Amino acid sequence: MAAKVPRNFRLLDELEKGEKGLGDGSCSYGLRDGDDASMTDWNGTIIGPGHTAHENRIYSLSITCGPQYPERPPTVVFETRINLPCVKEDGEVDPTKLPILARWQYDNNLEQILLTLRSEMAHPLNKKLPQPPEGSTYPRRK
Repeated sequence: MAAKVPRNFRLLDELEKGEKGLGDGSCSYGLRDGDDASMTDWNGTIIGPGHTAHENRIYSLSITCGPQYPERPPTVVFETRINLPCVKEDGEVDPTKLPILARWQYDNNLEQILLTLRSEMAHPLNKKLPQPPEGSTYPRRK
């Protein structure tokens, strides 16, 4: 069994990857506040996949990595309104309806969550779902 990396080391690694903008640029993430020493509150962005109702839309998300992360999955909430089966009416991603969160593993990461959500947008059952007006947002959570 591999040694488990301390939470902050793991999050520092994720921050570095997020800042480098790895991949095709369709998803990005970083700390909401650069001075957040606990590395709890993150922003995520997903650019909607082509040939779907999400094409050319930019979706903003907030991600909260609690003290049990990465043992437990983060809380993921869309700030931009979206119609997807795995997203509740308040914008929170339902962890029971998104496979990566439902079957969370220690080695999963923030980038994988964003890419999985983007894949859900392109899924044949979801890609033509009617979407809220572009730019509309959920009320701010407390």
